[in-house]
Amino acid sequence: MKILSIHDLEKLRKSAEAHMSLREESNRHVVDHSCGLATGTPHIQILICGGTGCKASSSQEIVQRLQMEIAEHQISEKVEVIMTGCFGFCEKGPIVKIIPDNTFYVQVTPEDAAEIVREHIIGGRKIERLLYVDPKTEKSVSDSKHMDFYRKQMRIALRNCGTIDPENIEEYIARDGYFPLATCLLRKKPQEVIEEIKLSGLRGRGGGGFPTGLKWELTAKQQAEQKYVVCNADEGDPGAFMDRSIMEGDPHSVVEAMAICGYSIGATKGLVYIRAEYPLAVHRLKVAIAQARDYGLLGDNILGTDFCFDIEIRYGAGAFVCGEETALIHSMEGKRGEPTLKPPFPAESGYKGMPTNVNNVETLANIPIILNKGAKWFSSIGTERSKGTKVFALAGKINNVGLIEVPMGTTLREVIYEIGGGIKNGKKFKAVQTGGPSGGCLTEKHLDTPIDFDNLLAAGSMMGSGGMIVMDEDDCMVSVARFYLDFTVEESCGKCTPCRIGNKRMLEILTKITEGKGTEEDLKTLQTLGKVIKDTALCGLGQTSPNPVLSTLDNFYDEYLAHVKQKVCPAKQCKALLTYAINPEKCIGCHACAKHCPAEAITGMTRKPHIIHPDLCIRCGMCVSRCKFNAIVIC
Repeated sequence: MKILSIHDLEKLRKSAEAHMSLREESNRHVVDHSCGLATGTPHIQILICGGTGCKASSSQEIVQRLQMEIAEHQISEKVEVIMTGCFGFCEKGPIVKIIPDNTFYVQVTPEDAAEIVREHIIGGRKIERLLYVDPKTEKSVSDSKHMDFYRKQMRIALRNCGTIDPENIEEYIARDGYFPLATCLLRKKPQEVIEEIKLSGLRGRGGGGFPTGLKWELTAKQQAEQKYVVCNADEGDPGAFMDRSIMEGDPHSVVEAMAICGYSIGATKGLVYIRAEYPLAVHRLKVAIAQARDYGLLGDNILGTDFCFDIEIRYGAGAFVCGEETALIHSMEGKRGEPTLKPPFPAESGYKGMPTNVNNVETLANIPIILNKGAKWFSSIGTERSKGTKVFALAGKINNVGLIEVPMGTTLREVIYEIGGGIKNGKKFKAVQTGGPSGGCLTEKHLDTPIDFDNLLAAGSMMGSGGMIVMDEDDCMVSVARFYLDFTVEESCGKCTPCRIGNKRMLEILTKITEGKGTEEDLKTLQTLGKVIKDTALCGLGQTSPNPVLSTLDNFYDEYLAHVKQKVCPAKQCKALLTYAINPEKCIGCHACAKHCPAEAITGMTRKPHIIHPDLCIRCGMCVSRCKFNAIVIC
């Protein structure tokens, strides 16, 4: 089907809106008493999370089981099963949502499908055991709008994730998809589009926070036979899955935004650089591009205008450094993925030496809705210098693990204790790492810091692409710093000496400290070396690589001192600094620990307290796991 004009697009939207109407209605208000065919509801839609995490937990099989049950009960004309993108509440997946009554079922298994159809769809009775239980009130919550996890969120970049079928272009069009592109092509000049993006205050969500409209303008001003639009979908931070979820749940928003960018800067070709480790995102992106071509929204003479634009996919091999735009461009050109000194910037000389605009997935996902609702609407959200919302992958020692989107200016306390539900197992909060390996560890004194680009930098961390890992009292901050630096050393391209050699030396020092061989002089060396690397490394990734070490030195210096002076790890995580002993008052001499000790470091007579010999102990923890009387003491 080719959409030849704006009128054709409008007709398609109207026909598709009927299909989406139930979902739109459920988003406006809660319908508590309309579930089940027994109540006379004319149509029911069952939405199932189809993101990578839930698919790994058998959500595809849930779809198949539901379809089988629906067919068996001969209600296929009244009930539709739809696989969507990620709902965000990954801790409770797989998630099944019933529309229009908005019932939100969590941790569903394929075996639950028959009961859902029989009890809920046909009988109109909600299944209590599958409902979310609020840990504070211990009461079941059937509607996601009443859950703390969603209450303070504002989904803009994630607006369609968990709501539409990502492989159905008509559902995207029903939610105003491709109308911003049509408006730009038919009613706005390229510079007018750029001005709208500039007025919105949108800044790059990939880590640097550079003003998006200004980047577009710089590329538009260049004179060249060919220009390129590049989508950076190479998401490399440990624990980060923001861009992946957008591509899996709303790929058309990225396709449309790239076309709008192409029109604005004078480019006819788009390239998506995506890691091959994202097979589901790649598949859905391919489907979206193919559908957009079939509907005449990519290719030649889009919507009957002179504008021509198409998109190709290029694959990365998962190199962290290829998240840096110049390294990414070199990788797409078939060269080694290494950054180059700027200027020239990609806007002047990028892919194949031509002017190139590079934006990451989340940045692009904001473009269509900004143009649809207006720059003033977007700029009214957030803080003075950081407009809009930010998507975070909330992980670590937190009760509600998942993907969240909050207005800029939301505090860390709100994210961790309200949306995140607090620390697991009632433990004490210790730190939160923002910005991935390039970010820093923030402490309790930072909890009331409003999250935006400038505040996080001032606190010694950064926004980054949106990773947010929470740590509790059992985490050793020296080991955490070592973990992130180990990742950076492994992923370094090796082009510049500060990153290649400097980070390796820092890692060696941290390893010494965690093994009980460090000195106070080593702490001074870490600080000096970290600052030198920040000042002299070639690219942004190298310049920010010492952040985890420097921030933990600033905020947890006493913990470092304990490692180098007392030779102890307060969190009891550094294996070489631990001592295992047996409490004679609790030991009954059952011999279970001695029998399973691989180093034969435990001796003692039956029914008499045993002894661990420190010189033989390899600190494997086997004795702790085998002792049923909590007689093993770790100090």
